[in-house]
Amino acid sequence: MHTYAIGDIHGHLDLLTVQHALIADDMARHGAAPVVHIGDLEDRGPDSRGVIEYLRTGVAAGNDWIVLKGNHDRMMVRFLDDPYSPEPGLRTDMSWMHPKIGGAQTLASYGVRNAADRPLPKVHPEAVAAVPWLHRTFLTGCPSSFRRDQAIFVHAGIRPGIPLDQQDETDLAWIRAGFLEDRRDHGALIVHGHTAIEAATHYGNRLNIDSGAAYGGPLSAVVIEGRDAFLLTGAGRVRLVPVA
Repeated sequence: MHTYAIGDIHGHLDLLTVQHALIADDMARHGAAPVVHIGDLEDRGPDSRGVIEYLRTGVAAGNDWIVLKGNHDRMMVRFLDDPYSPEPGLRTDMSWMHPKIGGAQTLASYGVRNAADRPLPKVHPEAVAAVPWLHRTFLTGCPSSFRRDQAIFVHAGIRPGIPLDQQDETDLAWIRAGFLEDRRDHGALIVHGHTAIEAATHYGNRLNIDSGAAYGGPLSAVVIEGRDAFLLTGAGRVRLVPVA
């Protein structure tokens, strides 16, 4: 049994379609399997609208794709619902419109220009009108976790020691401290993103596949068999050996 997973996309439709092509090539050799997208579809990159539409229509067409809810996906939906509602997990001095978050770039992909530089009471109704309702409902309906075989897929990580069905969604979307440094076995390989690193890395008990597409790095796709993981490349599979 194998499962594919793709890291944080952050509005890079061009990178996403390349990874789907690598997955299709691997499936031709090893058989079809679900493809898990680890969340953070939008923000910072140039075509968040295109990414969301591509994944939404792919799921609607019956592709075996799972699209998880990341912290940026939560922030976008929360902003559209109520721009003054604080996002749990986000620093109180920041918002979706903060330059480091990237909400303005996402709204630009929908035709709402200079959102971070204009008054919120003017920007919000434009955003609500510009973002298709189907995109909002798609993001709202994304699950926070997915389990298959010996792997648990989440956006950010888990709160160690708590069963998956009792995990808090804010932890699944935001956690770093308390998870990244924990070397205990979690009962399954935790496959996650959220914390950008240079390359997909296997730590034994977890696998981080956020290789920094949001910051000019590559988008990574992996295939997991049991607790073994392989990076997909143009030359085929490359085993990710757990680091000490």
